Amino acid sequence: MPAPRTVLLTGAAGGLGTLMRGLLPGYGYRLRLFDLRPVEGEPDAVTADLTDAAALREAVRGVDAVIHLAGISLEAPFEKILHSNIEGTYRLYEAAREEGVPRVVFASSNHAVGFTPRPAEGGPLIPVDTPHRPDTYYGLSKSFGEDLAQLYWDLHAVETVSVRIGSCFPEPTSVRMLSLWLSPADGARLFHAALTAPDVGHTVVYGSSANTRLWWDLSGARALGYEPQDDSEPYAAELIAKQGQPDPESPEHARLGGHFCTQPPIWPH
Repeated sequence: MPAPRTVLLTGAAGGLGTLMRGLLPGYGYRLRLFDLRPVEGEPDAVTADLTDAAALREAVRGVDAVIHLAGISLEAPFEKILHSNIEGTYRLYEAAREEGVPRVVFASSNHAVGFTPRPAEGGPLIPVDTPHRPDTYYGLSKSFGEDLAQLYWDLHAVETVSVRIGSCFPEPTSVRMLSLWLSPADGARLFHAALTAPDVGHTVVYGSSANTRLWWDLSGARALGYEPQDDSEPYAAELIAKQGQPDPESPEHARLGGHFCTQPPIWPH
């Protein structure tokens, strides 16, 4: 697939969307922005709900690819998840199909497999083909998104890279995040690889930096051409001093999804 030039970025006003708005143009992309909320400083951004089929179809018209970040990013009542994350993602894929957009990069999440046990220290990394074990309605919506992407590849030849993102922040903010952190710069590298790798069909990859304390297998992402440059380890000593070492036997720390498995943060935060 030739390098796409114009990319629709949904969720452009959110935390990850804001980071990518600053970084992806450096790879040569022209971004078309879409969000439910106005995007600060971007008067040309499309402001609409994902279930507004007409606005969404107009937004995808003529783009080379979509990076789909929009939706609720924490736990919420099922009805809200259903509207934003499930129906909204379906509407996005329908618009892409109708307008002939060849590729979507879908922001999945580690919470699609959140009840997966954390790997033992020194043990094998979690493989990307581990079965779905969502930890919340939010995680369930990401499992749905991955399956929807597979369906649209098999039925309609719309390619997708589903990226199970760990935590993309300028710095890790918890001891758990030391294992799942995706630096913003590595996030842009991974999205660029997902947009440009040839013949992806529907590919699921984990999204994090090359962390010393990594829990999951990044070989799928590397096969796309992703070369992570960052590691959370420089932040480890300070975070451990402040928060202590987590007890791997406690319910909160025994699973990949962490506190989402026990007391998930509720949207809006």
